[in-house]
Amino acid sequence: MGERWEIRRAGPADAPHRVMMIPGGLCTTEFCVDVMAEPAVAGLGMVAVTLPGFGRTEPPEDVSMEHYARLMADFAAESGCDVVVGHSLGANVAIEMAALGLFEGPLVLLSPTFSRGDEMKSLAVVNAVGRVPGLGAMVWAGMLGLLPRAMKRELPPQRAEALAAVMADNDPATCRRIVRDYYAYLDRYPSLVPRLCEAGVPAWVVRGDHDEIGLTDAERRGLAACPHIRTVTVPDAGHAVLVEQPAAVAEVVAEAVTAGVR
Repeated sequence: MGERWEIRRAGPADAPHRVMMIPGGLCTTEFCVDVMAEPAVAGLGMVAVTLPGFGRTEPPEDVSMEHYARLMADFAAESGCDVVVGHSLGANVAIEMAALGLFEGPLVLLSPTFSRGDEMKSLAVVNAVGRVPGLGAMVWAGMLGLLPRAMKRELPPQRAEALAAVMADNDPATCRRIVRDYYAYLDRYPSLVPRLCEAGVPAWVVRGDHDEIGLTDAERRGLAACPHIRTVTVPDAGHAVLVEQPAAVAEVVAEAVTAGVR
């Protein structure tokens, strides 16, 4: 497994603990390098893997969230990872890994989406219009073409150009297919908070203080009521918290590793 995947590794080869990072939609492991370079995780084995289908990697035939969860759980087991860190859509894949009983270690969930209404309105519009026959491919190609200019305003200046280019370099048809299945997954659950809580694994839900992904009052109460879930708000960060505040994210990852040891 993983021969044709995009994988990035850091840290000691013989590290006693290994952390798997799953970047979000349209993203590759380039979005993980800042966290992987932080001193707080220097003694850990770090391995990041792009979700197959993004960044021009080869997509699986089945692009459902459940299948992605199985792929990532198998890779985590092969790589000896005892903590999983997921960002955005990657965080939702991590939730499914736990909910399906495929991974029992701690999770660090960076800006997951807990219900359809929480998701960015712009993505919902692209998904809806992208379903129109004859328009879908053009809509996704146009959105990817506009991404570099739009994202440069949202990302740290020193990293904006490189990261925006990564997001723009995706296959429109593949993105359309993956996002369609992602919304089908969100439609299956009114809220994913109970699903995460019932999985029973230690989890840190990390969000920037001005995250574009929503969180309802009911979801906040559900997270607060679950004894093994901790919510962390990172100042001066939006949805791209892992590149905006990598030191803060690395500290949470180190805490999750320690909790897993206990």
